Formats: sequence, structure tokens, C-alpha cells
Amino acid sequence: MPIRLLAALASGVALALAFEPVALPVLIPFAVAGFVLSCRDLGVRRALLVGWAFGLGFEFVLLFWMRTVGPDAWIGLSIWQSLFFAVLGAATAVLQRHGLWPLWVAAAWVTNELWFTHWPFSGMPWGRLGFAVVDTPVADALPWIGSTGVSFLLALSGTLLAWIVVARERERWIAGGVLAGLVLVSLVPVVVGWESESSGEVTVAAIQPDVPGNGDNILFDHRQVTQNLVDLTSRLADDVEAGAEPLPDFVLWPENSTAVDPFRDVQINANIRTASAAIGVPIMVGAIVDAGPDHVLNQGIVWDPVTGAGDRYTKHHPVVFGEYIPFRRYLDSLQIGRLTMVGRDMLAGTREEPLLVAGVPVANSICFDVAYDDAIYAQIRNGAELLTVQTSNATFIHTDQIDQQFAITRLRAIETGRWLAVASTNGISGVIAPDGRVVATADPRTQAAMVETMGLTTSITPAVRMGAWPGRFLVALTAVGLVVTLLSAKVPYGRRRNRQQAEDDGPPGSDVPLAATASEGTNG
Repeated sequence: MPIRLLAALASGVALALAFEPVALPVLIPFAVAGFVLSCRDLGVRRALLVGWAFGLGFEFVLLFWMRTVGPDAWIGLSIWQSLFFAVLGAATAVLQRHGLWPLWVAAAWVTNELWFTHWPFSGMPWGRLGFAVVDTPVADALPWIGSTGVSFLLALSGTLLAWIVVARERERWIAGGVLAGLVLVSLVPVVVGWESESSGEVTVAAIQPDVPGNGDNILFDHRQVTQNLVDLTSRLADDVEAGAEPLPDFVLWPENSTAVDPFRDVQINANIRTASAAIGVPIMVGAIVDAGPDHVLNQGIVWDPVTGAGDRYTKHHPVVFGEYIPFRRYLDSLQIGRLTMVGRDMLAGTREEPLLVAGVPVANSICFDVAYDDAIYAQIRNGAELLTVQTSNATFIHTDQIDQQFAITRLRAIETGRWLAVASTNGISGVIAPDGRVVATADPRTQAAMVETMGLTTSITPAVRMGAWPGRFLVALTAVGLVVTLLSAKVPYGRRRNRQQAEDDGPPGSDVPLAATASEGTNG
């Protein structure tokens, strides 16, 4: 058992190394295979422990950036997320009792990903296998089957690799052939590719203002952040007038462009209007907006130079314990220091229609929203022709979180077949093509105004059209696998029981049990 625990722990660490900053996705099949083999032939309770060891190795390394919030946050979140893999370990041990276990276990892996992505409190999507493939040939499958489908292919490659290890003679050749077939199927999108039909072009200016001080506290001097944005936008307007830069159709500011309500704060309102008037085109402003005495909204606001504030997108997935406190009335009485810093709860948005910015329907995301499928898919199905991401990430600017999130951001461009612009307060900002190429980027902790012409498209990828259905199918497949495995396991047990009963009763026509006969023969 200690060897299995160590093997599971090492496999979890290996899987974490598949993601940024190490970014070795080739490790994924081997890490999954290590997990599967560590759980093989175990009872449920021992498999829970082995799965938990894997989860601890994976999450503590993957989420190492959370230490910047505090060691308690890093340790607590890592332990919590690792518990999902404990459950997966138990399910994997059970499913390996059936002949089709490579299929069942791969489906169970994705079911587990969907579980920790959505539950509890909107979940935590970090660590989905599909998020690690942006710079690999497998990324070409994203427009066809989405990040969920790619996670399944990667998990299946790992379970098939484990099958090769445990198979014998002819069965090993079959396992190898199935794995080779999976690799060939995975490469089909590389040959076929996804081509989006162009519906026009738009020029976008993405502004990165930088954050004063150490750069990791957006509230250190939040008014200076807004002022930096105003100054950069005004300088861009001068460059446009001088002919050094083309006039953008709209300007993208990051999340937390203003950390106070621009409708209540006179100075901030005037600053935004100054920048808007200078550039003469709409600005997508990231703002914290009051929603009563106890709540706030994290919004992307389309600010027109003539009509002022208009269309808005509200962040769909506020961060639990960071942007809102569940069960606040109970937890407030405990006076937990870190939780008292969250003075008001952020409300979640529900908008599924794209924003109309300079006549262009735009699918917007705010920070961690980019790691969730729902709002992005919905806005595209409702007509969005371009993607934008407004993010802060200042809290994590000195960590590898910004690289992990930028990889997910690039994945969304590939998956949706759309151009994407991301504006961050101090990194990582950039413009991304539909194939995941980074067309323009600004170094972290710098000020920049990136002006790029981006393509528009009304084409909808198969991945977006299918939406949540691949995930639902794999959840159902997992349930079928568990039911079939548990039912088939009862048959041998029943046969063993009948055989034992026959041995106890003796041969037909005999009144002497076989056990007694054997005993007498031995004694004689």
C-alpha cells in the first residue's frame, strides 16, 4: 500500500507538470495511467486513499500560485480539490472489474472534471486535462469536440496505456491497436482543420495600465490605475491623430478599470468621459458597481463617447470566499480575519446575449469566467462574432497563475474559432488569433496600448453547437459503467455461493457433505 500511495502521489505531481509553467502535456497519458494502475485491484476504502494521494500531488503543485493569497488559502483549496480525486479513485477501482473499464474510467475522469468545475459554489475549473493542450496537435480537435471532448480523449489515452501494462499476450496487442487507433483519430482534425468564414474585420485597442506599488494589490492606489488607463487612451488618441496608429473601432479596458462605482464617484466618471471623448469611440470599461448596501456587481460596461454608459455584462462566476461569502450570516460571527476583508458580496450575472460594441456583437468574459464553458458558448450561439476578456490578475501577478489563465484564454479562441482580445491590469494582455497564435502581447508589469485588426465570424464550431451535451453523455456513460460493473460483479458471487452450497451438500444422492468426505480422507 505505501508503494501505491507514493506512485499515486508522483503521478499527480507529473500531471501538474503538464500545465503551465512547465507545460509538458506529453505527461498526461502517463500520469492518468499511473493513477489507474495505483487504484487497480483495491477495495473502495483503499482506493479512496490512493485517489486522495494523487489529488494532493496534483493540486498542491498546480495551485501553488494560490499561496500569494495566503498559505491557508493554498492548503485549504488544494486539500478540498484533492477530495474529488479520492472519489474518482474509488470509482476507478470499481470500474476496473469490468472488461470495458478503459472506456468507463475515461468517462469517469471527465465526469469528475465536470463535478469540480460546477460544484460547490460554481466550482473551480482549474486542472481540466483539455486546458493543457493549447500548443499541441491535439488542440486542433478543440473546435470539433471542445475542451470536454479533448479531456476525454486524453483520459482514454491514459486508460488504454494502463490496459497495455496489465494485459497479457494477445490482449496486449488489442490494447495497443486500440491506442494506436485513438492516436490516429486524434490527428484527423490536424488534416481536416476548422475554417471559420469571415464576416468582416474590426480594429481593437487593448489597454494594459499596470498597477502601482508592488503590482499585486489593485486597491493599493486604484485611482492611479484608472488614471493610467485615461492617460494611455489619450496618448493613443494623439497617435491616431498623428497617423502613427489606426483609429480603433473600440477600446478594451481591463477588469477593475475602476474599483469604485463610476456612476457614484464624480472624479472617476469624469475621467472615463475624458478618455472616451479623446478617442471618440466606445470603451469597454471594467467596473465595480454598487448593487445596494450589501452587494456589488463586477461589470464590463460599453461606454459611448456620445451617449455614455450603455450595454453591460456582469461576471457570471464570482470567486467564492474572494468575491462573496456563502452562509455569511453564520461565518461573520466567527470573525475570520481573511473573510472580513470581503465587505460586500458580489452577485452573479446571467446575461447570455452578446454586447453590442461599435456595431459588433461581442462575447465578453471577466477574469475566471474564461475557464467556464457556459457564458461563452451561450453568447456565441446568440450571435457573438468576437471574444473579449477583461481580467485583473493583479493578486497573482508574481505567480504562474497568469500563464495558466492565458493558456485557457488561448484555448477559448481555438475552441470557438474566433479572434480574442484580452486586457489585464498588469498581465497578461494580448490579441489571439482563432488558431491560438498570440498576435500581440504586453509584458507583465508594463503599460501598453495594443492596436490590432481582428477578424469577425458568424460560423459556429461543432463544439459550441454541442455545448454541454458531450459532458452530459459522458456523465451518463459513467453511470452506465458503474451499474453494469456492479451488476456483473454479482453474477460470479452468486455462482460461487451456489458452488459452495453444492460442496456443503455433497454429490447428488449422498447424505455426506463433500467437506466432511475430504476431511475423512485426509485423516485416513
